[in-house]
Amino acid sequence: MVYVLDDVLTETDLDTALSGNRQAAVLITSREYQEALGKIGICWEGELNLTRINFCKIETQQEYLYGTLAIPRFLDISGSRYRMCLFITRKFVIIVDDSGYGQRIVENIRLRKIHQGVNKGRFLFNFITEFLERDYELLDGMERALMNMEEEASRRDTENYQEKLMPVRRELLILRSYYNEMVDFAKNLAENENGYFTRKQIPYFDIIEDRAERLMNKTVQLLEYAGQVKDAYQSRIDARQNRSMQFLTLISTIFLPLTLITSWYGMNFQNMPELKNGYPAVVVLSLLVIVICVWLFKIKKLF
Repeated sequence: MVYVLDDVLTETDLDTALSGNRQAAVLITSREYQEALGKIGICWEGELNLTRINFCKIETQQEYLYGTLAIPRFLDISGSRYRMCLFITRKFVIIVDDSGYGQRIVENIRLRKIHQGVNKGRFLFNFITEFLERDYELLDGMERALMNMEEEASRRDTENYQEKLMPVRRELLILRSYYNEMVDFAKNLAENENGYFTRKQIPYFDIIEDRAERLMNKTVQLLEYAGQVKDAYQSRIDARQNRSMQFLTLISTIFLPLTLITSWYGMNFQNMPELKNGYPAVVVLSLLVIVICVWLFKIKKLF
């Protein structure tokens, strides 16, 4: 798909775009990139394998800018990503995409934006912010999930908390790296080493950098919050273990004097007092010891 860059993106074909004077955006697949890049005049050596793209970056080449995008999927952050390649020349923005995600973004721009792409800078701004905007909702959902986990911890519901918390922390770590890459991506575009963008277009990339940085800061805050939730869960578990140990200690304290009494009367000395008729007395003494211990524990508020 080829679109002439204007207030309204107009669909055209590559030959018409090449013969005209207007800038254009080209969306192609990895099966047809060689022919398209050859017509545009980009000399690309080697194989273009989208499945190997794992980072968001932009590099300045002698005759074009080359970039990659690895965008986490909204419903499966830890899984596969939307992977695309970018080639930017003085006249064209070429997007190589096999997933159809780039085409959906362009269609959303055509439906939602008033100024859809007057120039390359505006088009790239609309394209990148289109998939960054959804991430505010994503991070809000993660924050609500962490708040629910914290509430569960306050109710002493600590069952399987690791299975609930670890996936969220893993996704936040992935998103932090992704936003950091997008910050560098926008900075490299703003540097404009090849002079492909006018001075008026550079602020678009500053806005992208600012949004990505705010998303990264939000992610860092949620990671710290996740650490606090983990500490809350661990505190509840430690408190439960301490109560269990305290209960066992009290039981041991009660039976310690009883063990002493039974050991003493189990020696079977011939001159032991009450050796012949001491059983009832030992029972009464043991009960008395238990009552005294429980009374002392109640006073000390250990029970």
